[in-house]
Amino acid sequence: MKKDNFNIMSDIKIIEDLKAQLLCIIAEFFRLLTKGSNVAHDAVLECISGAIIILYLLADKLGYSFIEVDEDMKKKIKVGIVEGDNIEKDGKNLSRLHSHLKERN
Repeated sequence: MKKDNFNIMSDIKIIEDLKAQLLCIIAEFFRLLTKGSNVAHDAVLECISGAIIILYLLADKLGYSFIEVDEDMKKKIKVGIVEGDNIEKDGKNLSRLHSHLKERN
């Protein structure tokens, strides 16, 4: 087998593994939320941060840079702010997220 074919197969295996991990994390997140207020704060935070990490890694494996992902998120957030998305109207969450992403760079 050629080295190029091996790299492609390795990348596919990694992508499939990341997809499976993401599904497991989301399932665990939903399971935790069904427990109501007794949920451990750290467990929920682990699920959220884990999902974000996996999504960044998937983007990278699919050929998108982390910067491209960040910039696309900023565009979507700006659209939500301008269009007055319900989550923005409710608590300025999109504006706060946009500020956070700008500060991060």
